[in-house]
Amino acid sequence: MLKEFKDFIMTGNVIDFAVAVIMATALGAVITGFVADIVMPFVGQFTGGMDFANLRHVLSPAVGTEGTEGYVAENAIRYGAWINTIINLLIVGFVMFLIVKAYNKTKAPEEEAPAGPTAEELLAEIRDSLRK
Repeated sequence: MLKEFKDFIMTGNVIDFAVAVIMATALGAVITGFVADIVMPFVGQFTGGMDFANLRHVLSPAVGTEGTEGYVAENAIRYGAWINTIINLLIVGFVMFLIVKAYNKTKAPEEEAPAGPTAEELLAEIRDSLRK
């Protein structure tokens, strides 16, 4: 059983998948940083200095001082963080589209199989053979 597991883990598909997951995680971190540190400041500048990450609708404000007894944290819908996440998703999707498009260009075009005789030609050959 251990040998079967080793064979399974060492197949190319599992290793390729593991590398893809690691690369996707790293790419996600890079894109999250790109969006948070480069894209969103520009977007905020064009929207009057607004920081999307801090946009929220407070359902109930915080009660007390953080770290003291009886403190109740603020309950809020953080739609600004959600907007940042949507922008992340769009950028990740676009980058993945570009990567797949570039990969597909590097693949050699498949050669078409030589066209064989059509069904009608084969039937004609059979008919002629039977007549002889």
